[in-house]
Amino acid sequence: MIYLQLFATFFVIGLFTFGGGAAMLSLIQTQVVTKFGWLTEAQFTDIVAISQCTPGPIGVNCATYTGYEVAGVAGSALATFALVLPSFIIFYGIITLYNKYHTTSLFSDVMTGLRPAVAGLIGAAALILMFHVSTTGISVITENFGDWTAWVILGASFVASFFFKVNPILLIVAGGITGLLIY
Repeated sequence: MIYLQLFATFFVIGLFTFGGGAAMLSLIQTQVVTKFGWLTEAQFTDIVAISQCTPGPIGVNCATYTGYEVAGVAGSALATFALVLPSFIIFYGIITLYNKYHTTSLFSDVMTGLRPAVAGLIGAAALILMFHVSTTGISVITENFGDWTAWVILGASFVASFFFKVNPILLIVAGGITGLLIY
């Protein structure tokens, strides 16, 4: 039963996510933490951090690690396969449609309209990693931002990335070194 749930969950995530791995994070978190309770918020945050530091797309890495935590090596392989399968199917369909309709204005308009949706999903993923929302209110996930220095690191990373266009890999390395030195 767990294998069927893993496959169905990650297949649906792969089917309905546009914009890459970062856009998947909010959907993955909703399913594996909130709906099924396979992982805690702290475990999910750790998986996201590990997924960013390892080679490969973050969504695939999250699926792989989540599958492993839930059902071992078989679960890992199944969750990864389920996540990427819709992409292969959709990509084949898009190539077929693109070859037939790429010169129409409707196709161009649809592609333009997807950009804000992807930006919103990435922003939602960031907020989900920072805050816990419940019926009693909103609180900071203390495992992720336990003190003010974590907020300073977040702010400095944002400024460096947004305003100074610092390479994200350098920010990840600098954040890791800073975390090792401070904590």
